[in-house]
Amino acid sequence: MAALAPSVTVAVVGAGAMGQGIAQVAAQAGHPVLLTDSRPGAAQAAVESIAKALTALVEKGKRTAAERDATVARLRAVDGLSDLAPAGLVVEAIVEDLDVKRRLFAELEDIVGADAILATNTSSLSVTAIGAGVRRPERLAGLHFFNPAPLMALVEIVSGLATDAAVLDTLFDTAKAWGKSPVHCRSTPGFIVNRVARPFYAEGLRLVQEQAADPATIDAVAREAGGFRMGPFELMDLIGHDVNFAVTRSVHAAYFGDPRFQPSLIQQELVEAGRLGRKTGRGFYDHSPGAAKPVPRNAEPAAKPDRVLVQGDLGSAAALVGLLREAGIAIEETAGPGLLVADGVTLALTDGRTATARAAEDGIAPLVLFDLALDYAKATRVALAPADGTPSEAVAVATGLFQALDKAVSVIDDAPGLVVMRTVAMLASEAADATMQGVASAVDIDIAMTKGVNYPLGPLAWADRIGLPHVLAVLDALARTYGEDRYRASALLRRRISASHIPSPPRGEGQGEGVAPRGSTSSGHSNTIAESTPRIPLTPTLSPGGRGGKELSA
Repeated sequence: MAALAPSVTVAVVGAGAMGQGIAQVAAQAGHPVLLTDSRPGAAQAAVESIAKALTALVEKGKRTAAERDATVARLRAVDGLSDLAPAGLVVEAIVEDLDVKRRLFAELEDIVGADAILATNTSSLSVTAIGAGVRRPERLAGLHFFNPAPLMALVEIVSGLATDAAVLDTLFDTAKAWGKSPVHCRSTPGFIVNRVARPFYAEGLRLVQEQAADPATIDAVAREAGGFRMGPFELMDLIGHDVNFAVTRSVHAAYFGDPRFQPSLIQQELVEAGRLGRKTGRGFYDHSPGAAKPVPRNAEPAAKPDRVLVQGDLGSAAALVGLLREAGIAIEETAGPGLLVADGVTLALTDGRTATARAAEDGIAPLVLFDLALDYAKATRVALAPADGTPSEAVAVATGLFQALDKAVSVIDDAPGLVVMRTVAMLASEAADATMQGVASAVDIDIAMTKGVNYPLGPLAWADRIGLPHVLAVLDALARTYGEDRYRASALLRRRISASHIPSPPRGEGQGEGVAPRGSTSSGHSNTIAESTPRIPLTPTLSPGGRGGKELSA
């Protein structure tokens, strides 16, 4: 089904920041837009605010005056719902209250035409529950924009239990015509982004709770090693802890207390203290005028090692070998379990165990673990964690090695999985579960996380890059360390790894003509790949459920 024609009138109910943004997006796409709000004068004020924002873009050379004038001319503030009769699409952006939304849509049903689509911008309520309050729930769907709507690319197209597929396709194509990146998902708690993103905040909060590192150091490692645009603490301060904490509590309750979504006592205390982040001037950081910028923990300069022994394949950290050579360090390569040895000190990419446990179990000392980086060549920082009892001289050797590669080094306490690795592993597991449960396709989940919260890479694609066995090892180690169901690995992750080890049957046994054997490509070539990179990835191929193909989140 095609996108709505630009001649179709779009109505927006609610003239707050989100409603105003949606109205602007629709008007910029050429639609006549009717904007209304229960607060007297709010709709007209929103139209004037849009005009002011567009004028600012004109002054910056990002819009022409003609484009601004045409957009503003398509916007009209109206007094009440009765004025919305001409609308072919009505988007609701009012208070997050189920009963209020149900009453609104029940009233709209008697006003708009029979073919009009009803859409809710809810970020936390069930689209199915909202649709249960209308006579024709098949024409009601979620159209979830992200704030600020004119800037953020992602739109979640959310299907309720009764939503007609044609309505979903129309909304998808319309959002695309509006210049957005739409994704399909089912109406489950948190939809895609507000569910899958929970570990990004939760793991940072846990590390602070365990005194592994301070917020500024964790944020720096997330940005400078992980490639995230913002670290978890600065992002929570920006969103507002009242909002972020409320979403976490909502998702936790909606999943009947699943420990993966357990709220943090640290964040609860900030909310109770009124330290909500930037909007109150204080959260994890002091945002008052003239406040000092938080400084991450940086290791003291240390000497560059002359030689490094590389024992085996370093997996997702293999780029370090070339970087060490470029830094003028002599390299000797031998077979082994994927370790670096410099001046008698062993360095290893974290596998989820603490350095202390790994040193004891593998009989390695002194041992210093290093964290995952999105791209070791571009990363400007790396986190290290020494095993308990590691001499300071050994830590200095590990520090000097990474400083020789022009990386700032943050030495943190011996936390399992360090910072980036444990966060990415948990994000990938949550995304895999959402895929397995048919919330959305693997491809749409990765799109949602890169477009909705600006992740540098979708969590499923990231897991494929690391290697699924390594991700699983990290999750299983976290589960053993903590003894909590919170760190259970997705069953889909285990299934993909098992599938990668199924031998290909001889041609002709159980295979129809023209059907490639399992584990082979369509051209018949075997997909024999090392254990660190399974031949059946999480994305973008097999997705058990969801509708495929077709900055701020809390």
